[in-house]
Amino acid sequence: MADKQKTYDFPQDLREAQLELHQVQSALADLYKRLPWSIEPLSGWKHTKENGHFHETERADSPGWSDEQQAQVTELRDRILDLATRVVTHDFWSTCDDAPAARSALKHLHEQEEQTEEQQALGE
Repeated sequence: MADKQKTYDFPQDLREAQLELHQVQSALADLYKRLPWSIEPLSGWKHTKENGHFHETERADSPGWSDEQQAQVTELRDRILDLATRVVTHDFWSTCDDAPAARSALKHLHEQEEQTEEQQALGE
């Protein structure tokens, strides 16, 4: 028989801060994927086994990040810091008997809610 996972009565502002934190982290990860590999313009390279390298690697030249791209990264990172601080220092944690388990549950709460919504939409 599967263990029932303990549920927590998270305050709405904490739930919203955690959800926004997840969304902003995702937005930053997506932005990093689109950005050049180097912040500053740098020449690329090609390393081959013939030149004594264990693995063959290659990078194209990097044009660097534009001022706008750097500002976007800074804005998202600042927002992540603000939200993470709000989540971690929330008064709710002082009321928990097992704060680490509750924190883990909060981190995955949006996944559970999405799954519940999907099941309801399918009539399960």
